[in-house]
Amino acid sequence: MNSLTSLSDIYRCVVENCVNAYDISNNARELWLDPLIPVKMEDNSFIFATDMEFKRDTLNSLYRPYIEEQLKTILGVPVKVKIIIDEKLTSPKTSIADMINAEPVNETVDIIDKKVTYTFDNFIVGPSNNLAFAAAKAVSKKQHEKYNPLFIYGDSGLGKTHLLSAIQFEMQKNFPGINIIYIPAETFTNEFLHSISSNSVETFDDRYRSADALLIDDIQFIAGKDQTEEKFFHIFNELYKQNKVIVLTSDRPAKEIKSISDRLKTRFSSGLIADVKPPEYETRIAIIQRKAELLNFNISEEVIDYIATKLKSNIRQIEGVVTKLNALYMVSQMKPTIAVAQNVIKDIVTEHQPIPITVEKIISEVGKIYNVDPDEMRSQRRTANISQARKVAIYVIQDVTGLPYEAIGQKFNGRDHSTVVYAIKSIKAEMDRDSSFKSVVEDIIKNIKTNQ
Repeated sequence: MNSLTSLSDIYRCVVENCVNAYDISNNARELWLDPLIPVKMEDNSFIFATDMEFKRDTLNSLYRPYIEEQLKTILGVPVKVKIIIDEKLTSPKTSIADMINAEPVNETVDIIDKKVTYTFDNFIVGPSNNLAFAAAKAVSKKQHEKYNPLFIYGDSGLGKTHLLSAIQFEMQKNFPGINIIYIPAETFTNEFLHSISSNSVETFDDRYRSADALLIDDIQFIAGKDQTEEKFFHIFNELYKQNKVIVLTSDRPAKEIKSISDRLKTRFSSGLIADVKPPEYETRIAIIQRKAELLNFNISEEVIDYIATKLKSNIRQIEGVVTKLNALYMVSQMKPTIAVAQNVIKDIVTEHQPIPITVEKIISEVGKIYNVDPDEMRSQRRTANISQARKVAIYVIQDVTGLPYEAIGQKFNGRDHSTVVYAIKSIKAEMDRDSSFKSVVEDIIKNIKTNQ
């Protein structure tokens, strides 16, 4: 159980489960969970390392119970978490303030993990993704003139993030010292908003305009956020004029991101657009075989065929089944039979089901778009911007969650039924009058459902 590959894969599943199950923010994940290094597993104890005592204490008090619970879910047996201190570890700069004020650094997944799973060698190519793969590989060699920007789109779990990470990994290897910024669009938005509130927009601009390569995941997240769109437009133009590498991913084609500005749609579509689709049967077989090979884990052809037949649309789920089968074998000597695979598939599919969207998440998302604090939305203040944000939030909550009007009103400082009805009718009427506003609201709803 001391294979670095296995430990890293298991912990990655643990982190994803923790974020979904306990509503852990991206900042908390980046600051506390992602830098934690899995070291080994022995005597039903999972040992991690961090670099400072105060981090160990915080992890023990806030996150250890969550990690233990999810390890039990994944491995099927109770596991005790132990966190040791290794001062030789270097912690990444992950807080928003630090990232803005720091010298440009290469960001994203730990380089050890990338050697295992996020390289071009470990990406299984098939008819469903061959164009995106070929273009990404060319970009990683700075042969990007025909592909700039490269816009990759497709549903979640089909390998877009893998390709971005592979580009970064390959460029770091081939061009030492290159300044690559790889970041989710949500983090880009949060950094920008923080730079406004901290009067450090100039530092933010310098950081991004000095990039040799800009890789942004889930660019659809900036849709409807006017200030962020404006800022990204100018950064994009500056990098494009300098012939710097630009790669973007999205869950849909640029033309279908309804509330993003036409000038950004035009720029996103000016290079190469490549889609990734669900893998074909043969590609799914190859994915399972490759994952098992990386884990040094033997699975019979019969079980491989069963997994490939049952899981058809999500590479992440397919790899997750192999990882969990491997973990069960190492911990409990449970051989990977069809019966075991059947139970694991059921667990994995359940784990990846969308979690209920909370009202707080919706209010927070609408607040970011209208630049209104969630507390202001819940307050009695009636300024035009706050009132509009409040009505949009009420409409979206009702549309997405189907909560009764009375329950929605309670989320807004006890507003009554009639106030909620008025807000919903008001937004519906405005959407009927204004197609642009309608697109903004529809995109908010789509983004919330996509990122739940």
